[in-house]
Amino acid sequence: MATTTTTEQCLARLLRIEGAIGAALVDYQSGLALGIVGGGPHFDLTAAAAGNTDVVRAKMRTMEMLRLEGEIDDILITLTGQYHLIRPTTAPGAEGLYFYLALDRQKANLAMARRHLAQAEKTLREV
Repeated sequence: MATTTTTEQCLARLLRIEGAIGAALVDYQSGLALGIVGGGPHFDLTAAAAGNTDVVRAKMRTMEMLRLEGEIDDILITLTGQYHLIRPTTAPGAEGLYFYLALDRQKANLAMARRHLAQAEKTLREV
């Protein structure tokens, strides 16, 4: 399992991404957020992270039902004013977790955000 310090470091880096609203590392079995940064009075990151657990579970079930091989790199939800990125982790000891990143669509560079999420997962691998 990822250490608290590593989790905090990864999330702090994600929050520095241009346009970042908030980030979380979430257990998709329980919906429990292991770490959260950002959010605010008009964006309940804890509720968003828990709610996106259903998205991850649904995609995992669909892949299993279709017998699709491989792993999910990321899931993108595009809203009028925001991007929501979900990246399940495959790092040893961090299986069953996912990063969740909410971005302001007008300020964010989606390609760079995806790259930063991949780097965050890589950081968990190196622990």
